[in-house]
Amino acid sequence: MFLSGLGTSAAAPQLVPFLVKELGASLPLAGFYYLTSLAAPVAGYFVGRYSDHTGNRLNLFRLCAVAGFLGWAGLAISTAVWVPFILAVVLLAVSGATASQIFSAVHDELSVRPDDANESVVAIIRMALTGGWIVGPVLGAWVAAAYGLRPMLWMTAICTLLQIAPLGTLNPTVKPKPKSAKGPTHHASLRAMVPLLAFTGLFVLVYAGEPVKYGFLLIYMEEQLKLSPAVRGAVIGIQPFIELLIMPFSIGLGRRLGNVWLMCIAAALGVLANLCFALGASAAGMFAGQILMGGVWGIFMVLGIIVAQRLLPDAVATASAIFMSSTALASALGGITGGFGVALLGLPDVFLLPALFAGIAVIGLAMAARTGRFKM
Repeated sequence: MFLSGLGTSAAAPQLVPFLVKELGASLPLAGFYYLTSLAAPVAGYFVGRYSDHTGNRLNLFRLCAVAGFLGWAGLAISTAVWVPFILAVVLLAVSGATASQIFSAVHDELSVRPDDANESVVAIIRMALTGGWIVGPVLGAWVAAAYGLRPMLWMTAICTLLQIAPLGTLNPTVKPKPKSAKGPTHHASLRAMVPLLAFTGLFVLVYAGEPVKYGFLLIYMEEQLKLSPAVRGAVIGIQPFIELLIMPFSIGLGRRLGNVWLMCIAAALGVLANLCFALGASAAGMFAGQILMGGVWGIFMVLGIIVAQRLLPDAVATASAIFMSSTALASALGGITGGFGVALLGLPDVFLLPALFAGIAVIGLAMAARTGRFKM
């Protein structure tokens, strides 16, 4: 998971410069590249569905990792602007299912050995993914500056392939349920998926603020607040640091307050964070917003996958894939919101829109917690 986060986050900020500088794409066309991420939820669903049918999580994980390697390597050697779009839909969308297969395999293994510490295992693995996202952007920027954008993409391809190495030849397989067992064995019905889809939709509303923030917060701090590069870097860097501090405690807090209630509080922190960005016209306001946002993701990134799997216990790979690929939908929603919002409202008022989205999520999670809609 660390290698996954490292490779993906190293390439993500460099994709638009690659398309523009190396392949000659216009800025609007390069911006449309991120819409290819909408293929990830579709690919993730079918990979998860097949995984639940066969129970062979890790072989699928390896195939998805190889698809990711071929996709990133193809980007590194591409010479035509249309090639990255095709590779993103055909190969990189499939590779997005690697994390969901790992979490499904972990769930299967922990289910065989029930223990109070099992949720902490999930938290540790999720922290590794976050750790990769902390190191990746810095390493990617350095490699791109020192060696070029294509070598940086090769680095991402290699990190994606190296995900396979730590598992070696390990290949546990889920034993299928007896035919007499009640409930769906391999495929979940649409009715059974409704709570999961509702929960994922609320998560999308909270996460939609992230692309808005990364698209416009740096510009706002530089052009309007006139903050120095060092201060801007510190503002961006403090969020993942806070995330890692909070993640180990989110499991215990979830047991005390209830997972859904705790995520409702986290969504409320998201409202406050975006209000800080919109109204706190100072470095202190930006730091406050990022610290609050660290609290949001320190809770959601650990508890989200746990809750999603419990909402669809007979098809955990499908649940994992749907939940983890929802960030692609959130990125699309946030991109559209940011583009239209900054044109209509300007900076920093555009951050009022993700505050509104997070506020809707607060209401939805509170209603679900009170009514027991997300029974686990």
